[in-house]
Amino acid sequence: MKAHTLLAIGIVSLLAITAQASQEQLAQSIRDAHSEATRTDAQLKATLDAINALTRQTEGDLRPAYNAYCKQVSQTQAAAEWTKTRVLWMAGDGRKYFQDWQSTVNSIGNGSLRKKAQKRLDAVQVSYDKVEASLKLAGEKFKPFLSDLADIQKALASDVTPGGVKAIKSTVSSANWNRQFVDKAVKSALKEMDKMESALSSEAK
Repeated sequence: MKAHTLLAIGIVSLLAITAQASQEQLAQSIRDAHSEATRTDAQLKATLDAINALTRQTEGDLRPAYNAYCKQVSQTQAAAEWTKTRVLWMAGDGRKYFQDWQSTVNSIGNGSLRKKAQKRLDAVQVSYDKVEASLKLAGEKFKPFLSDLADIQKALASDVTPGGVKAIKSTVSSANWNRQFVDKAVKSALKEMDKMESALSSEAK
């Protein structure tokens, strides 16, 4: 077998191995992002439950309920930051995966097979783009919601009194209303990630 033929086979094999590794890496990144988004969504609910409990309290010391809320806000902010970091990792893995896959497709000599492989790549790319778009939308919905939660904490910091709690009730009501849009955006992102996980799975179905 000629040297250039052996070299060509070696390059194709290397591209295939690289693409497989990238596929597994991206699949893991999406699973991790899925877990983080789910955890952050649950944490948002816990924080909202905490402030709702404070606004409903009609007797006794309000400070324990306020402190519980502050703890939840801190945990929510940390969870949101970690989710953001995880999504950035996923985006990096995604770019690498599709670059490697494109290189592999370009190396296919059979024109008909290359065309079919390109069609498959393009379809998965569309699914991935939907994941990124849905995560971006969820992030945009998170921002004002998180901002309101932090502002409520600040407003009460020096005024943990019945009057202080009364003053923040309209903002709490707004947060409760906006929660549905945050939840809808997160569920949409999770749905798209489920589809992407299925597209990247090596399991036969």
